[in-house]
Amino acid sequence: MDLKLAAITDAPIIHNLMMKAFWEYKDEIPPSSALEETIESIQAALSDQELSYIAYLNDEPVGMVRFKLFNEELYFYRLSVLPEKRGLGIAKELLKQLEIHAKNNNISKLMCKVRKTLPKNIQLYQSLGYEVIHEENLPKPNGITIKVVTMVKYL
Repeated sequence: MDLKLAAITDAPIIHNLMMKAFWEYKDEIPPSSALEETIESIQAALSDQELSYIAYLNDEPVGMVRFKLFNEELYFYRLSVLPEKRGLGIAKELLKQLEIHAKNNNISKLMCKVRKTLPKNIQLYQSLGYEVIHEENLPKPNGITIKVVTMVKYL
């Protein structure tokens, strides 16, 4: 597996991976806001401090993660693996790469938010040393709130 730091020109790849990975959440109430993103919104984010790693198997993109560096933390989101490629350790490799990136930038804290209704995702992060440090109800534009947990790993 090859992991590459994405360029702005990789926005269509990132978008495609994200749409395929998050499609299973289309019936959640509310659906994941990832499904509302566009290639243009990803390009704009990448041109404004956002970074992304893309995972390739046999030169084919199979997963990605988006992230930002803040003063003392790396915040990641939209971790995406193609459904047919899950179980191969792609997500774990992407998360390991984030740890390397954080260490190389003198950052000792990785953080993410996960819907509480997705226990498999929470368990994946816990298996890698992340812990739940906060729970909250996030308001969404349509008046619905979603329960999310903030997870952190200290390096």
